[in-house]
Amino acid sequence: MTSELFSPLSLRSGQVLNNRIAKAAMEENMAGDGQLPDKVLFDLYRRWAAGGTGLLITGNVMVHAEALTGPGGVVLDEAAPLEPFIEWARAGRTGGGAIWMQINHPGRQIGSDMPGVVWGPSAVAVDLGRHSSRFGRPVAMTPEQIRTTVTRYAVTARRAEQAGFDGVEIHAAHGYLLSQFLSPLVNKRTDQWGGSLENRARMLLDVVRAVRAAVSPSFAVAVKLNSADFQRGGFDADDARQVIEMLAPLGVDLVELSGGSYESPAMSGRPADARTQAREAYFLDLAKDLVRTSPLPLMLTGGITRRATAEKVLDSGVAITGMGTALAVTPDLPARWRQGREADAQLRPVTWSDKALASAAGMAQVRHQMRRIARGSRPTPGTHPALALVSEQRRQRRALRRYRAWLSASQGGPA
Repeated sequence: MTSELFSPLSLRSGQVLNNRIAKAAMEENMAGDGQLPDKVLFDLYRRWAAGGTGLLITGNVMVHAEALTGPGGVVLDEAAPLEPFIEWARAGRTGGGAIWMQINHPGRQIGSDMPGVVWGPSAVAVDLGRHSSRFGRPVAMTPEQIRTTVTRYAVTARRAEQAGFDGVEIHAAHGYLLSQFLSPLVNKRTDQWGGSLENRARMLLDVVRAVRAAVSPSFAVAVKLNSADFQRGGFDADDARQVIEMLAPLGVDLVELSGGSYESPAMSGRPADARTQAREAYFLDLAKDLVRTSPLPLMLTGGITRRATAEKVLDSGVAITGMGTALAVTPDLPARWRQGREADAQLRPVTWSDKALASAAGMAQVRHQMRRIARGSRPTPGTHPALALVSEQRRQRRALRRYRAWLSASQGGPA
C-alpha cells in the first residue's frame, strides 16, 4: 500500500528521512549509573528502530548536569564519556532510519526535592495550585548564566554528532527553559532577553546559532516549539508563526509543533483553558494555520494513533507526523500501517479531574510500557494509572538517591 507517509523527505542539511513517520521525544527517565544511557535504553531504541519509523527522536538529554527534569535524566556535557552515546546512536540506526537527540534545559521545571539549580528568565514559580510545592523556587538567570547555558547546548550538540547521532532537536516547548523565555507570563525581564517577542526569542535564536556553528552542515538541527501555551496571555499561535520566521535563516531543518506545559498539559490532551478537546492530533487546527506561512517544514505531534489521522496531518501540509504514546504501546505501528493494520490496543485513558495528577499518571503509564518494551515484553496498555504512578514514584526515589550521590561526587554539590 503506497502513501505519502512512506515517501522520503529531504531536509536542508541534505539529510534524507526514509519516511514521514517520527517517534517523537518521550522523557524516558531511564539513565543508568552516571546519568548515562545503558542497556535499557539501547534495547528500547532497537525495538523502535525495527518498527519502521523514518526518524527516532530521543527523550530529552540534559545539557547541564545540575539541572535535570527528573533524577533519571541522561546528561551529555563536556565531562560525559562518549562511548554509551555511541552505542545509543548505533542502536537507534539499526532499522535504517535516522536518530536525533533532543537536547534540553528544564529551567524552573525542576522538582523541589532535586539538588542543583532552579533557573528561569525571572523568579516566577510554576503554578500548579495545590501541587505547586512539587517544584523548586526559581531564581532569575544572570546574563553570564544565559550565555554559559547557550554554550552548553552547543557542546551537547557537538558531542551528539561525535557519537554518531544524525541530528539534534532543541527543546523550546512544554514550559522548559527556552519556552519560559518565550512566554510573557514567565519572562518578566526588562533587559535584552525580555519584553518584545524579538527579545524573548533571543536566547532560543542564540542557541540555534551556537548549535549550527558547532556541528557540520550535514548534521540536522530541529526545534520543538509550542504552537501555543494554552494559557491566557501566554505564547500563542501568532507568536509561534513569528518565531518560525525568525528561525528560517538560521539553518534549521525542521520545526516540531506541540503545545502546553506542566501548568497546562495540552501535550497530554488536557490543556488548562480547554481550547483543544480533540481526541487525536490535538494541535492540527493550529498547525493548519501555521503551515500556510511557514518557510520551514513542520512536524506535528500530539495524540496521533491511527493511520487515517496521520494521513490527515500530512494532507494539511505538515511534512512529518510524530507519535509518542502510540509507539510506547505498539512499537511496530509504522510497519503495521504498511501492511494495512492498526494497533491492537491503546493506552488506558486517565480521566481524573486533577489535570496535574492525571498528566503525571499518564506519563507514568507510558514509562511503564517503555520499560516493558526494553525488556522484550509485550506492552500492557490496560495497566491502571494509579499503579503505574505509584511504581514510578518508587523508582524515581531510588534514582534521586543515585543522582544526589553522583552529583556530589562529580560536581562537588550544587553550584
